Amino acid sequence: MSATHREKIRLNNVHAFYGESHILHGIDLTINQGELVTLLGRNGSGRSTTLKTIMNLVGKRSGQIAINGTDAMSLAPHKIAHLGVGFCPEERGIFASLNVEENLMLPPVVRSGGMSLEEIYDMFPNLYERRTSRGTSLSGGEQQMLAMARILRTGANILLLDEITEGLAPVIVQKLAYVLTQLKERGLTILLVEQNFRFAAPIADRHYVMEHGHIVEEITAAELTEKTDLLNSYLGV
Repeated sequence: MSATHREKIRLNNVHAFYGESHILHGIDLTINQGELVTLLGRNGSGRSTTLKTIMNLVGKRSGQIAINGTDAMSLAPHKIAHLGVGFCPEERGIFASLNVEENLMLPPVVRSGGMSLEEIYDMFPNLYERRTSRGTSLSGGEQQMLAMARILRTGANILLLDEITEGLAPVIVQKLAYVLTQLKERGLTILLVEQNFRFAAPIADRHYVMEHGHIVEEITAAELTEKTDLLNSYLGV
């Protein structure tokens, strides 16, 4: 593998549990520098749990997880963040009592190279316009942009994004696709849990399909056309 395809995340035989519930059953996946990879599957297939498992936010996990070549299995979530991982959960976690700019000034720097406020506002003009607005007054799309922008301030160069387009207007979804493409061009590595396949397909390099806590298929962008029927059968489209 060439140096340009340096592994950023590798999972080998990873199992995850919430209490007694066994959710992930031996996951293997690799994401290389600068790739955008999606986790596809029906609800309950284990996609969001995979992101939480990488961050050590589940009850118990086993197997091997390497981030930037570092063994991350025994690390606390904040230590994993300091390896350059930014996690954007479905619930977004915007501080409602703070305005947009205050939300953006909060995150700690986990590594050098975080985006400046100026760069953030350049990438998300809506946030510049709403910079003095309280978190509670933002639309769903603006909250999603703010949640992503906050991570980019920290210097994280590996993004774990959970259902970022859910419930958003098509024009906002289009904007997020543009932003993700820009981030890829900057060399960021992105793992995206997504229901909206039409959003994910044009921007992703590879797709992992999950079912019942297993990865059942890996499809590259080049194979998409020939494997559309297979994908539809897994996703129940």
